[in-house]
Amino acid sequence: MIPQVGRVGVWSMELRFGETAAIDEAAVELDALGYGALWIPGGIDDAVLGDVDRLLSKTQKIVIGTGIINIWKQEAADVAAWWKGQSAERQARVWLGIGVSHGPLIGEDWMKPIAKTRAWLDAAAAAGLPADAMCVAALGPQMLALARERTGGAHPYLVTPDHTAAARAILGAGKQLAPEQGVVLESDPATARAMARGALEHYTRLPNYANNWRRYGFTEEDIATVSDRLVDGLFAWGGPEQIAARVTAHHDAGADHVCIQAVSATGLDGARKAWRALAGVLL
Repeated sequence: MIPQVGRVGVWSMELRFGETAAIDEAAVELDALGYGALWIPGGIDDAVLGDVDRLLSKTQKIVIGTGIINIWKQEAADVAAWWKGQSAERQARVWLGIGVSHGPLIGEDWMKPIAKTRAWLDAAAAAGLPADAMCVAALGPQMLALARERTGGAHPYLVTPDHTAAARAILGAGKQLAPEQGVVLESDPATARAMARGALEHYTRLPNYANNWRRYGFTEEDIATVSDRLVDGLFAWGGPEQIAARVTAHHDAGADHVCIQAVSATGLDGARKAWRALAGVLL
């Protein structure tokens, strides 16, 4: 069965990289607040499953998702062996988001993303990892179709509600769609956009994201300048009600679960303040 991630969760870089005791304390609080899933990144290394192990041990109910396991850095057989070594209770609290990463980050070993992902999923199935235990960080139509065919759903990153609607049409019924949504709990437009822009600039140099934004009407100038239009399309900012409206837009477009990524000037402390403030309107 696909893990029960609830309607809203949290995606957080700060819950992967930082002081362990503070991370664990924050994870316990997210569990108590009622967020359905806690997503942590794993794309830059091969060590994310150790952090998943620890967070499962520290929390009680919340699902731990990987956003993502980098299929260039972790062998499918190793991921399958880890999953099969968990108790049934812990297996039900893990959703393994897998992804192909980006050519500029992988270098000369890069190959066609669909073929690479399909081969990894073949190896995972052969090693006994159930399809529903996984989702794919899918953006384009072909990768979304592969997610539908071979896993429990899709976990798109840096997308708009229009993308969510298109993704739902491709995934069809019975598959979970869990987009990430960047949020800035700040009502001053200049301040909010500056914070979002700082979080976004790195991604504009990665072709997978830029190509996907072009599909949804963003221009070369939008991407090159990290325009207000691009920032406003990809990040929700303002008070809790404005951010809740964007989350609702994803749900209305077909998302089953939306994981918010709180952008803050003060790291984990600021993110925790945002999660608390937003819990009252999102959960």
